[in-house]
Amino acid sequence: MLYWYWQMDRFIPNRSAMDFDYAHYMLTEGRKVKENQAVCSPAREAYRKQLAETLNMNRTRILAFKNKPPTPVELFPTQHSTSSVQPTKSAKSRRHIPQSSERTLDAPDLVDDFYLNLLDWGSSNVLAIALGNTVYLWDASESSTSELVTVDDENGPVTSVSWAPDGRHIAIGLNNSEVQLWDSASNRQLRTLRGCHRSRVGSMAWNNHILTTGGMDGHIVNNDVRVRSHIVETYRGHQQEVCGLKWSASGQQLASGGNDNLVHIWDRSMASSNSPTQWLHRLEDHTSAVKALAWCPFQSNLLASGGGGGDRTIKFWNTHTGACLNSVDTGSQVCALLWNKNERELLSSHGFTQNQLILWKYPSMVKMAELTGHTSRVLYMAQSPDGCTVASAAGDETLRFWNVFGVPEVAKPAPKVNPEPFSHLNRIR
Repeated sequence: MLYWYWQMDRFIPNRSAMDFDYAHYMLTEGRKVKENQAVCSPAREAYRKQLAETLNMNRTRILAFKNKPPTPVELFPTQHSTSSVQPTKSAKSRRHIPQSSERTLDAPDLVDDFYLNLLDWGSSNVLAIALGNTVYLWDASESSTSELVTVDDENGPVTSVSWAPDGRHIAIGLNNSEVQLWDSASNRQLRTLRGCHRSRVGSMAWNNHILTTGGMDGHIVNNDVRVRSHIVETYRGHQQEVCGLKWSASGQQLASGGNDNLVHIWDRSMASSNSPTQWLHRLEDHTSAVKALAWCPFQSNLLASGGGGGDRTIKFWNTHTGACLNSVDTGSQVCALLWNKNERELLSSHGFTQNQLILWKYPSMVKMAELTGHTSRVLYMAQSPDGCTVASAAGDETLRFWNVFGVPEVAKPAPKVNPEPFSHLNRIR
């Protein structure tokens, strides 16, 4: 501390640049001369002026710098400076968020049912959407559409679709309680999973080679698609339809939401093949059906959940402790949630009255943008593999694409896809 006080001491000029004799005269004798000027004779006054010119005493400044003063010493190191003139780092410019969809496609016969999951975007950049009894594939790279399958009326309609991690194989849940597995590259059905549920399968989620299915019967089943006897674990905790399922990125925790207003957290390590698995946490804060679930990409134990029309809130959970970290009233039914993979942002889709998408800044939950265009509740959302584009499907039978998450500053290499899930299907009879 003493060092800085020494650096900030006053500047003492060079004494050789000063005339102290003249300074002393001006401070003493010079003042007396001015006081006695009125009584001085003209001859004495003339003599004084001549003497002043001879001795260079007509100066008005007492201290005169003959040399240029030195440059001021910087008091603080540059790296600690907070000056706005030369900031150490330029402020990040605010991202432009388009307020309208960049593309709109017709989606006739889209089932307007809050409890279903009819839209998914695979890692191969192909979007799957179920319209009535038919599953269509839209290749985002080529902007081309193809039909994958149309099921019979006694089996349909299609109630859920979910891409496997490899982006090639897809699971299709049906109204008759069955699940079909298809190879999208060859348009070939690989197998049908039966015996999991007693009624429609409205939600599904993949965890490597495990396909987890949720039914209207309230049951959750883990299916190992590599083996003939595919049912390996069951989770029983919901009393009504399971409408939301999401595995964490690590594959260790499963979140489920139901029409019984409950959210359950299940731990993979606690799963049992002999008896129904007990939940890790039972979260009872919502007051309406919970379909919207989203695991945070930058904090592994953070889960966002959204409640239906009687609840209207987005809640954030610490899944290690089961604690509710925050609850935000959105004012309308929360149908779906998606995290931005590149920024700390959350996107929600809603129902009555505005049928909008809302982009929130996390954790402040300040609204960054409201995207409107749909004329009915926005039931389904899916995110492109690069994390930039979001597709939304609504009861107005339109599919809209939004460039809401922007382009990442640094492109990260895509994780290697494990083709393991279907490598043994040729052994299944």
